[in-house]
Order: sequence, then C-alpha cells, then structure tokens
Amino acid sequence: MATPKKRTGKASQATRRANWKGRVPATTTCPNCKATVLTHTVCPECGYYKNGFASKKAKATSEVKAEPVAEKVETPVEEKKEEVKKTRKPRAKKTETTTEKKVEETSEEKKAE
Repeated sequence: MATPKKRTGKASQATRRANWKGRVPATTTCPNCKATVLTHTVCPECGYYKNGFASKKAKATSEVKAEPVAEKVETPVEEKKEEVKKTRKPRAKKTETTTEKKVEETSEEKKAE
C-alpha cells in the first residue's frame, strides 16, 4: 500500500474539507394524510405513494384509521410481581493472606523479646 512521503499541512486539509457541506433533505407533504415526508419515498404514516398505496397492509390500516374511534374503557391493570434476578453465587470471603500472617508473627515475636 502506498504511503505519503510528507505530511499534509493543516491549511491543505482545511481547504480540501471546506467543500463538505451539510444540506437539509428535500421534503414534501403527503397528499393523503398531510404528513411531512422525504421526497420520492413512501409515507411512513399512511403508506401512500404516487397516486396510490404502496402496500395492501398500509391501505387497510389507513381505512381503519379513518373510522371514528369508540371511547376506550379503562380496565384495572394488575400489578406485576417483581421477579428476583438470579445472580452468581457470592464470592467466598478471602482468608488472611500469607503476608498478613507473616507480619503478625513477626510483630508477636518482637513483643515477646
């Protein structure tokens, strides 16, 4: 693979990158549901595209949405029992290390003398 012989300067990088500009995507309104849609794409709200529906499913859902919705009756919500999460076995407590034992033995020996 080719490698550059010299490092690219900051000014050269900046001038090259100056032409990279962000643009706002073009949008239109859906003629069926009046939602904002990207151009040349199916409407995510109703599934309408260019004088017709893009899928049978989208057409069926849009017809159902057009009908008046009956009032919803609130039903009591049952409280879910909190499940106890199973975790790993707790780690066994470490016993005194050998260095701690040696320190205690040497301190006891010094006290005895």
